[in-house]
Order: sequence, then C-alpha cells, then structure tokens
Amino acid sequence: MSTEPNGASRSADSAAPRGDHFVQSLERGLSVIRAFSPATRAMTLSEVARATGLTRAAARRFLLTLADLGYVRTDGRLFSLTPRVLELGFAYLASAGLPEVAQPHLERLVAEVRESSSVSVLDGDDVVYVARVATSRIMAVSINVGTRFPAHATSMGRVLLAGRDPAELAAYLERLEARPLTPHTITSPARLRAEIDRVRAQGWAIVDQELEEGLRSVAAPIRDREGRVVAAANVSAHASRTSVEDIRRDLLPPLLATTARIEADLELCTRAGGGTALGR
Repeated sequence: MSTEPNGASRSADSAAPRGDHFVQSLERGLSVIRAFSPATRAMTLSEVARATGLTRAAARRFLLTLADLGYVRTDGRLFSLTPRVLELGFAYLASAGLPEVAQPHLERLVAEVRESSSVSVLDGDDVVYVARVATSRIMAVSINVGTRFPAHATSMGRVLLAGRDPAELAAYLERLEARPLTPHTITSPARLRAEIDRVRAQGWAIVDQELEEGLRSVAAPIRDREGRVVAAANVSAHASRTSVEDIRRDLLPPLLATTARIEADLELCTRAGGGTALGR
C-alpha cells in the first residue's frame, strides 16, 4: 500500500490513474467509514488515522464532518458509526440483488398459502417495502414497492428492530413517539422492548391488528452470510378468516422455509460476485 504526500493511503486498486472527474476527498471520506468494522466498532482519532493512512488533521476533519451529517457519533474520545450509515446501502439493497432474489420465492409462497407476502428493509424508523406479491387488497391503503410504515407497529419492523444491536435499539426506543394506529397498537417503549426481546428469542414476530384493524401478519428475518438481519419477509392475512393460532400453524412454517431459501440464494449471489453485498 502506498501513501500519498498528504498521508492518505491508496490500495493497489485505487493506485490506478484517475480521471479529471475524480473527487479524492470523497474517496477519503468513504475510507473513514470503511475503517469501522465488527472488530473496530469504536476508534480513537489516532486509530482512524492509522487505519486509513490519513493524517490526524485530515481524519479529524472527515470524522467531524461525518458527525455533523449524522453518520458518526463521538463521546469526545472515541468515534463510532451511527445507524444512519445503513442509509448508504438501502438504495442498492432496494434496487439490486435482494428484490430480484426474493421475488420468485414470494411468488411460490403466495401460491402455497394464498395470502399476500412482502419483503422490507429498515430505513430510519420505518420499514420500506422492496418486494411484494399480493393476492387481494386487505388494507385500507394500497401497498407497493416503496411503501413505508412505522416499524414499531409491523411484524417486519419488529423483526428488523430485533436484529439491531442493543445501543441502536435503545436509541430507537428513546426517540420513539409511537402513535396508536389502532386500539391494539403497542405504544409503551417498555412493552415494545419486551415484545422485541421476545421476537429476538423466538426468531419471528406476529402482529395482531396493530397497524390496521382486521390485519394480522407474521414476519421472519432474512440474514446475510454473517448472520446479520438485513431484511424481513412477511405473510399478511385478514383477521376475519385467520386466527393467530392459524398463523402459527399454517403460515409460519412455509414463511420460515421461504426465508431460508432466500438466504441460500443470497449466499450464492454473494459468492458469485466475490463480495459481501447482497446480490449482484
């Protein structure tokens, strides 16, 4: 690895000549984000400078800029990424591998259970639908790819929240102002935390008429090759024809089989692409 005069390191890949369009400061800012990992969740300024090859002064400027933008937090000594960094990957996740991989599996699931099914990701405090197969309209609002709902009141949202680390979940619950969307909606942070803990332990979530009266749904996580929850899939049904026990008995097993197949295909895509992104 070579080092440029100002201290920014360059890998063999980035050492190739750049065009006039190339914005070097963007490359260095991204290198600061990439310096963090599961093994280095929090670093001092000196550690970031060392990991990126930047001078301390340059690393400090990038870190403080990222903090101003909400992508980094600091206690004055240690720096760490915030959940907002996930936004940088959502556009790719929603437009590339995951929807294409998931869609045929959702179609197969819907043909089997004859109920609607969707896949979503967490974007801020909302779930965003990235794939969907519907049998009939059972909600007052139409659901399409791109539809957003508050995570706290949805089965997919609770699965996705259960996959967050404790600090991220605590921050979410602290800022949450949960509106009672129906008389059944859990709005108490303490009750919601208990429910999310239960979802994490059992590996799936059932929400009974909390988003809309008459709507029940069950969701399960979709994990990447490292076991991180990156998305969720659900099956939804009308309460007039499907009890909670029906959901557990008839809808949960095929949903879990479907998420396992999606994960297997995502793993194949990752291997074929030679990287860690979901699909190519």
